[in-house]
Amino acid sequence: MAAAEHARLARYRAGVPVYSYVADPTTPPVSVMRFDPATHHPDRERPHIHDFPALLYVARDAETGWLAEARPRAGDLYLVSPGQVVQAETAPMADSGAVAVFFTPEALGGGDRAGWAGHPLLFPFLHGARNGVLRLRVPEEDRSRWLRGVAALEDELAGRRDGYRQAALAHLTLLLVDTARLANDVVGGLRRNDEPLLAEVFGVIERRHRERLSLRDVARAVNLTPGHLTTVVRRRTGRTVQDWITEQRMTSARRLLAETDLPVGEVAGRVGYPDPAYFARAFRRAHGSTPREWRAATG
Repeated sequence: MAAAEHARLARYRAGVPVYSYVADPTTPPVSVMRFDPATHHPDRERPHIHDFPALLYVARDAETGWLAEARPRAGDLYLVSPGQVVQAETAPMADSGAVAVFFTPEALGGGDRAGWAGHPLLFPFLHGARNGVLRLRVPEEDRSRWLRGVAALEDELAGRRDGYRQAALAHLTLLLVDTARLANDVVGGLRRNDEPLLAEVFGVIERRHRERLSLRDVARAVNLTPGHLTTVVRRRTGRTVQDWITEQRMTSARRLLAETDLPVGEVAGRVGYPDPAYFARAFRRAHGSTPREWRAATG
């Protein structure tokens, strides 16, 4: 999935090519690439790394699998995490009429990874999922709006009319707002994807993340052994139960930091961290900034 004409090979990391987004005064910090059979190149399927985020939206069901997993379905939204090794077959994306949106931190006013990682709309790209790619599901009733949003972004970039850069970034921001909302609705997405066990697991985490909650507690609540639960969750999501407990706590923390004036120590207690210092360290690991810095940047 080498990233369109705006990406270039910058370096190698442990033998894996790393692609950077070409940023210059004539190149907007966002671009769109449509996958189709004519642009399918098998040499793009070797392992590679992007140092910038990417969204892939699937327009229709594919015939074959992607990332050695189930075949892409209409409404799938894949988030490609920067800095992670990705090996993806492009043929299924071409079959599914997928479209990719690539962008740089500068598009949203960020700088290096530590800067953009703290942006409230970019937390879904810090997912840490296996293969460097996280799959979300766009509800059927929202899919036409997604396609219109991508088409509007593409039209601004192609037409380059006066003010097109600002218009393109506005369309990108709307897509990222929708993406962040989908990422926050993990339980609802699992239910729509017919994953009742995972929906139950995430329901437990959502209800009880404010208290002391461990893998053993979650396993007991869903009547599984901790070992079996660990296997199921890691196989289906690429992450551990503890990862998801932390993610839910961070989601609640971001909401409280953005929507209230509560002291950081009180926010920590309300999201399951009795030790404010530990909460601050966990928040920095997840977002690249402290809770106070994140609040100031988004206020």
